[in-house]
Amino acid sequence: MSHRSLSVLLLALGVFGISCSSGPTADLVLKNGTVVTLDEQYGTAEALAAAGDTILSVGPTAEITAHVGPETRVIDLDGRTAMPGFIEGHGHFMGMGQAQMQLGLLGTPSWARVISMVDSAAAAPSAATWIQGRGWHQEKWDATPDRTVRGFPTNARLNDVAPDTPVFLTHASGHAAIANDAALDAAGIGPNTPNPDGGTIVRDAQGRATGVLLETAAGLVQDAIEQSRSDMTPAERRARRKKQVRLASEEALAHGVTSFHDQGASFETIELYREMAENGTLGIRMYAMVAQDEVTPETQDSLAALRTVGDANHHFTVRSIGEITADGALGSRSAWMLRPYDDAPDNTGINVTPMERIREIAEIGLEEDYQIAVHAIGDRANQETLDLYSDLFSSHSVDGDSLRWRIEHAQHLHPDDISRFADLGVIASMQAIHACSDAPYNYQRLGSERVEEGAYVWRTLWDDGAVVGNGTDVPVEKVNPLASLHCTITRQVPGTDSSFTEEETLSRRQALKSYTLNNAYAAFTEDLKGTLTPGKLADIAVLSTSPLNAPASKIRNTTVDYTIVGGDVAYTSE
Repeated sequence: MSHRSLSVLLLALGVFGISCSSGPTADLVLKNGTVVTLDEQYGTAEALAAAGDTILSVGPTAEITAHVGPETRVIDLDGRTAMPGFIEGHGHFMGMGQAQMQLGLLGTPSWARVISMVDSAAAAPSAATWIQGRGWHQEKWDATPDRTVRGFPTNARLNDVAPDTPVFLTHASGHAAIANDAALDAAGIGPNTPNPDGGTIVRDAQGRATGVLLETAAGLVQDAIEQSRSDMTPAERRARRKKQVRLASEEALAHGVTSFHDQGASFETIELYREMAENGTLGIRMYAMVAQDEVTPETQDSLAALRTVGDANHHFTVRSIGEITADGALGSRSAWMLRPYDDAPDNTGINVTPMERIREIAEIGLEEDYQIAVHAIGDRANQETLDLYSDLFSSHSVDGDSLRWRIEHAQHLHPDDISRFADLGVIASMQAIHACSDAPYNYQRLGSERVEEGAYVWRTLWDDGAVVGNGTDVPVEKVNPLASLHCTITRQVPGTDSSFTEEETLSRRQALKSYTLNNAYAAFTEDLKGTLTPGKLADIAVLSTSPLNAPASKIRNTTVDYTIVGGDVAYTSE
């Protein structure tokens, strides 16, 4: 019997209340806990049984244990909570793996701390050819560096501690970086190097490159890093990439994430995912989006051949193109705004990918039945993207609801554009954690009017009928759904007791759905994932406390005790 036929049969058994005592034997049973199904029909139960990779039944412990046989694995929840596995709605999988292979700068309190970490790396006996790191954020330091240009530090101190070793440190947002002079030299960036399209080489008043590179300008150094690895054998390069996948998968599973929407993978990376999924080593369910640079009229045939849905027992799907970068980020003042920044009156941000190019990609997506996902943070980027979607839907006589095109982040919206998400059937693929992380400098960047009318408007979008997803944008933030859930329901400003535009919080049940069922819908898999419904895949996160009723302050400290993918325990904290 096919998986689909089995799912239908099992769903029928659950719906019509067939006695458990006469039902099939389970491979896995969870008992004596709180099973949050997020399904209105089944509500909250005490126990769950799974056969193969599918949920068999949910209900009282006494009833579900009738499915236990001699080979059944039984996990006593002992009061813990089982819920649908988290679906990371927006992340960068290879970037998450890469972040664990370099200096981790997330949460560094000062530029001095960053410099100290680089100094130690440069002095280490096993110092690498290049020093790389990611996660610094100038707005989150407790002191302003001695010298700044456009709010960023210069690379003078990097040059002091690593005069000969190239250093390249990516901003937490991924939309900026800082490089020392050795790295700039390796990339060929000199006094007369022009800004690349969609990027900026930040310079001081004398025209000297400060080391800060915005948007596509960072790619000049990234190309030099790739060139430095040109002597690696294909086997060495492949081993490095497989290590990135393994590290990313382990990290995601440890946080209860069972499915991952990867925002922008190359053809090479996608084939690696496919191979690992098919031989059972990927570990997580992958919804891989094709990177925008891979999509051209010349590669359209390859795109058609690449399209895959539900391969390797629903571990691997390719049916989306994203994230196509319309603009940058708020922290680097490269988000594309309708009006200048309040703290930079001559700056409205950067249109990273010309809208004509985004239209070309979207047209190809329509022809090949690919979902389109555009990165838009600023209000102008969102407006331009909605305008483009609306025009394409109309000119091609297609229904936006059926296409399920997405805007990634949808962070700052003009009030007139909010209702257009629901009207057009466009998914707001948002990351709640950003609202709390960015809260300290939102008013500084945009002023109270723009913040209060259109900043991270989850509740307004939800109430208007739009589908709102959730995620972390890892490695911009840690792949921790519980931290993002905490922000979704509190919007608490870090280090304070105050909330940021508190009226835009979601209820706890809405918050959970944004991380499960809504993200399943965003990947066309709501019939398979997102609720603990008999007949659906047995993808489950077991938590130490319930996000539905635990004090809000405890949600961030909740632990993931088990992560179950397709009925198999893929991670346990024990």
